[in-house]
Amino acid sequence: MKENRQSRFDRFRQRGAERMGGGFVGKDGGKVGHGPGEAGSVVRYDGRMKGLQDMAGLAQRIKQWGRELGFREVGISDTDLSAEEAHLLGWLDRGWHGEMDYMARHGAGRARPAQLVPGTVRIVSARLDYRAAGTRDSWDVLDDPDSAFISRYALGRDYHKVLRAKLQSLADRITAEVGDFRYRAFTDSAPVMEVALARKAGLGWRGKHTLLLSRDAGSMFFLGELFTDLPLPADAPVSEHCGTCEKCLEICPTRAIVAPYQLDARRCVSYLTIEHHGAIPEELRPLMGNRIYGCDDCQLACPWNKFAQDAGDPDFAVRNHLDDAALIDLFAWSEEEFDRRFEGSAIRRVGHERWLRNIAVALGNALASGADATLINAALAARAEHPSPLVREHVRWALERKGRR
Repeated sequence: MKENRQSRFDRFRQRGAERMGGGFVGKDGGKVGHGPGEAGSVVRYDGRMKGLQDMAGLAQRIKQWGRELGFREVGISDTDLSAEEAHLLGWLDRGWHGEMDYMARHGAGRARPAQLVPGTVRIVSARLDYRAAGTRDSWDVLDDPDSAFISRYALGRDYHKVLRAKLQSLADRITAEVGDFRYRAFTDSAPVMEVALARKAGLGWRGKHTLLLSRDAGSMFFLGELFTDLPLPADAPVSEHCGTCEKCLEICPTRAIVAPYQLDARRCVSYLTIEHHGAIPEELRPLMGNRIYGCDDCQLACPWNKFAQDAGDPDFAVRNHLDDAALIDLFAWSEEEFDRRFEGSAIRRVGHERWLRNIAVALGNALASGADATLINAALAARAEHPSPLVREHVRWALERKGRR
């Protein structure tokens, strides 16, 4: 009996899955709707491929399409993260995730991609550089107590939106080539071990600061993923190149990197200014300097970031002059102005209350550094009766900082 096209493709895909170490996913139709922070949809593969395409060739085309969409590098990995699971569980057991309860809720599931998205046999990882051209030098900002330092990834448009759109476009390109297939896109908003997956996909190695490092781009980039049932050939990991260097550990202002590859998030300035909802521990406040949203010190100190590349994407161009803003000016923003200026920005999610909390700490540190107290005291005094107890407490602390180091 003559074999029809669908049967030929099913047989081809079964062989491919077995050869690539994955399982065959049957076709049962239908879509699963979007979840928060996710792009695309989970679509069951219907086998309508335009000819019996070779998976290796398809993988190369996926990488090319990714580059055309603005990703600087795309790699493919399998789903085995068993080597990472013990490390993850140990990190959670020590409580180093702080208030990030979603980390603990998912637990070992973060290290099991096929459990997170059933039917997944491969993950496509993509790198998107974010450094904006022409910004004020980061060290210059950090050395200026009157200026606000904001992590360079957050100076432009919300990266979740940018990544999500690009990943969806990549999935659409794949769909146009192979027909409907099962996929789900992630953009740092779900329990995905993106660094471990990117390392397996050959995009770089894990640095001692726990971020992914690339010899071509340092660490100033975002990562996004497509979980898929396509049995694509996996890429090989690259070798590590940190050697004996520990500059990231030495530069960390709060000593959050307690040992190579070990981060206590509860001490990390990025965690304290973004993820942490309550009062910032007093013993850590003087160490934060003028860092009001995130911290880049470990990246700035890393020798590999001399190879960091400018984004070349207008979405990541600086908004609101945030690369060179005065603390007093930002502290004066009303909640309405905060929401308006940060429309479409990742910063908006911390809310106006925590924005003021963070800046109050920085203003207190500016007073302690010997900066002109007249304007700073006036700015703090204007918030001394703020409706939020959190803001009031941090303002009081800041006003007591004059002359203290």
